[in-house]
Amino acid sequence: MARDLTRRLAVVVLLIAGVTLIVLAGAHNLRTRQAEEQSQQQQMNLAPSASSSAESGAAADSGDDSTDKPMLGKSAPDFTLVDLTGKKVSLSDYKGHAVVLNFWATYCSPCKLEMPWFQELENRYQSEGLVVLGVDQDDGMAPKDVAAAAKKIGVTYPILIPNGEISTSYQLGDYIPQTFYINKRGMIVDQTVGAHSRDEMEADIEKAMGSGGE
Repeated sequence: MARDLTRRLAVVVLLIAGVTLIVLAGAHNLRTRQAEEQSQQQQMNLAPSASSSAESGAAADSGDDSTDKPMLGKSAPDFTLVDLTGKKVSLSDYKGHAVVLNFWATYCSPCKLEMPWFQELENRYQSEGLVVLGVDQDDGMAPKDVAAAAKKIGVTYPILIPNGEISTSYQLGDYIPQTFYINKRGMIVDQTVGAHSRDEMEADIEKAMGSGGE
């Protein structure tokens, strides 16, 4: 009788030990997979701009561009650019509106991820005066090809063709997407590099819309 009890206890102990090892192994694999996914996301949320050099790209890889916000708190520089139909568009046209100014390119996968969210949020807040403007950063691409890419992504807000001044005036870094959230008084209330979550984008939009009267 005692031997049977001992055997049963031994079996129970072995079963508990086996289950514990399985649980621990599963937790370790989950942590490893999450770390890998986070690393991949960090690599995927940026794309080099067409104008960045190999040296500046190496600097961007160190993470400097993703943390600097040189335009934060400054007045948004005015500009006049043409859209894909040749119409002139100025930032001053939207005085009194909250504006999202997004720099993107057709080759930029993170840009294509976040642009439908900008469209969705513009549709949601358009009645409250929100304006979204996209500034294409492709080097020498024909407007019709940029228009086709924008249509495929699913955006209808204006896409502008840059001149040689806007990148300098907004102190763009070497990676895109880059986005500037401008309040109703024309002040930059946030500046982001890389694709952010929809919730983060909406929070920045609400910040821009809500800080116009300060």
